[in-house]
Amino acid sequence: MKTPKVVILGAGYGGLVTSRQLEKTLRSGEAEVTLINKHDYHYISTQLHKTGAGTAADEKITLHIPDLLQANKVQFKKGTIENVDFNSKRVLLESGEKVDYDYLLICLGFEVDTFGIPGVEENAFKIRSFRTTKAIYNHILRQFAAYKEDRDPSRLTFAVAGAGFTGIEMVGELLEAIPKLCKTYDIPVNETRIVNIEASQTVLPGFDNEAIEFTTNYVKKHGVELMTGTKILECSPTTITLDNGEELPARTLIWSGGVRGNTLLEKLALPITKGRIPVDQHLRVMGMEDVFCIGDAAMFMKNDDTALPPTAQVAIQQAEVCGPNIISSLRGEPLKVFEYHHKGTVASIGNKAAVGKVFGLKISGLFAALMKQVIEARYLFVLGGPKLIVKQFFKFGKPQSKIAISNQK
Repeated sequence: MKTPKVVILGAGYGGLVTSRQLEKTLRSGEAEVTLINKHDYHYISTQLHKTGAGTAADEKITLHIPDLLQANKVQFKKGTIENVDFNSKRVLLESGEKVDYDYLLICLGFEVDTFGIPGVEENAFKIRSFRTTKAIYNHILRQFAAYKEDRDPSRLTFAVAGAGFTGIEMVGELLEAIPKLCKTYDIPVNETRIVNIEASQTVLPGFDNEAIEFTTNYVKKHGVELMTGTKILECSPTTITLDNGEELPARTLIWSGGVRGNTLLEKLALPITKGRIPVDQHLRVMGMEDVFCIGDAAMFMKNDDTALPPTAQVAIQQAEVCGPNIISSLRGEPLKVFEYHHKGTVASIGNKAAVGKVFGLKISGLFAALMKQVIEARYLFVLGGPKLIVKQFFKFGKPQSKIAISNQK
């Protein structure tokens, strides 16, 4: 009898935590598990704003995937998924390689949604991946260097589109980074602008009023220009056009306006709802017993009208059930029903402040910032236990370069 093959597509939160679950529970030789990912590193997506602002070393944000896996239980394969043939149970890679499976888990990450606004796709910087956020930081450095040559104010106007969770965290990191860069380039801080543009009437839509008020006061106190109730109509390399009639001269627009499911999902012969794959209570794709889906790619309805959001917390909790369910499928045992338990949300505003609610307790300020660090540490614990937490804590890496040679763009 051949050994069953389990293939996992994507090494984000869902894919990695599921892999760890399988490592812990599968018996020796019970299944061949393969994890496929485009890159050989996993980035902590809840900290990408730090990469964008250069406030954390790359080594703090990325983890080498093979180092996280037990090679005798989970094999890692670096490759880009082209398509999946569900009839022949085969994953097709862009390289031409084919990977057969008996059980498949789809956990591909999100993509940025620019809502068709003219110029945004071409000119805005996206908080999408490690590489896209590195591009933000390198661009910021070039603007500082170029400003020393031409004194064009638009170079030091840094606009963030969206004042939701991701947007506010990006603004907070810019508040940390910009003064340090000003010191490096010998430029007065008052010659820089951080502008946060939000279509809703307040920052952090969906948060409670206390969190909204704290965040609004905090960022304004530190010089951020808040433009709530304002929509972006168009974006060029040098100007942002707003619906209030204003033309904002800015060469940097960081987009955090929304996300959508991975476009690869649309190529698969699966039902798609709002860019995501509907799944049942056991996290299987509707109507399929051998294909599971979790995380950003999955449409799991928490009630008749509302789907769970594509967050790291959801992906991790789903993975902690999906792993055992795959094993139960292999063994012909009953599957567990997935139930989501929201444990809270904390949005950082730089290193010294945050806002949120944890286990029903409203928190803000420095204590909330410390709690944010605890939450990040818990994820590392899930991946690699205390050893990984200690390793990451003492991983300093080389400091981010703060010098760029202007290319006048």
